[in-house]
Amino acid sequence: MTQEHLKRVLVTGANGFQGGAVARWLAAQGHDVRGLVRDEAKAVAAGGGFTPVRGDLADPGTLRAAFRGATHAVVVMPLEYDLDTVTGYARNVAEAAHEAGVRRIVLNTNTPVPDETTRYAGFETRRRAEEVLRAGAVPVTVVRPPVYLENLFSPWNGPAIVNDGVLAYPLPEGQRVAWMSHEDLAKVAARALDDDVPAGQVLHVGGADVLTGPELAAVFGQALGREVRYLPLEVAQFEQGLAGLLGPEAAAGVAGIYHHVGEGQAPDLLCPRPAAVEEALGIRLTPAIEWVKAQPWEHWARTGA
Repeated sequence: MTQEHLKRVLVTGANGFQGGAVARWLAAQGHDVRGLVRDEAKAVAAGGGFTPVRGDLADPGTLRAAFRGATHAVVVMPLEYDLDTVTGYARNVAEAAHEAGVRRIVLNTNTPVPDETTRYAGFETRRRAEEVLRAGAVPVTVVRPPVYLENLFSPWNGPAIVNDGVLAYPLPEGQRVAWMSHEDLAKVAARALDDDVPAGQVLHVGGADVLTGPELAAVFGQALGREVRYLPLEVAQFEQGLAGLLGPEAAAGVAGIYHHVGEGQAPDLLCPRPAAVEEALGIRLTPAIEWVKAQPWEHWARTGA
């Protein structure tokens, strides 16, 4: 990579799944990457080729220090769903990035955002973050992903898929979803930093395949060589389980997205056209079956009697 194409990128949430994937991808492409984290030791232990920088979105001083010298930034909000708190985070980022002379911000909203205002904090906090950052002095490109495939390679999904042949998820059977991998998110975010991709866009992105629940289960069955059936979970049941891991406020924020979709108000919210994403950004998205085959599913297999 020539010096003129080298970016000095600050990635927020670099100890998280999404921010970490973006930071590792950019570092692997040869960019100078700093990852904003609260726990530097955790980042060092995980590796990934980027430099961890301790900071907090709520602390303007640490943000200014982290942004110093950066030319670009990829921002992801944490699992925080208080509107005033997220508004403060976004303002702090906008001000620190402007002060540092950042040329472009890519904001990953974690979720699609409906055109109409909703009663769900999972959407409205992200809408507010978009508004604040886009009103700032630094050009912003917004990336709105749907649902991540990595949600299925998890303690609450992996064992049931591997041992019981059940893919359970809080979406109706007929809901079409462009399931996306974290690596494809990283490709999209990295590409959106480039000068030849016009800033100011809102990019509705997703994975290579738009699938209903049963169709995704069939992909798993083909990849794993066994029958897998789809089970639509009650969203309230999903939220209750999530609350034990994330706490009730974060669980409610995440679950609101599934409540909204399950109410039938947004049939196309989770299924942007893959071909449009690939054409707009010049990248190849990963087919779902490739992603499934690449995961170490034996990790979730029962052992012993």
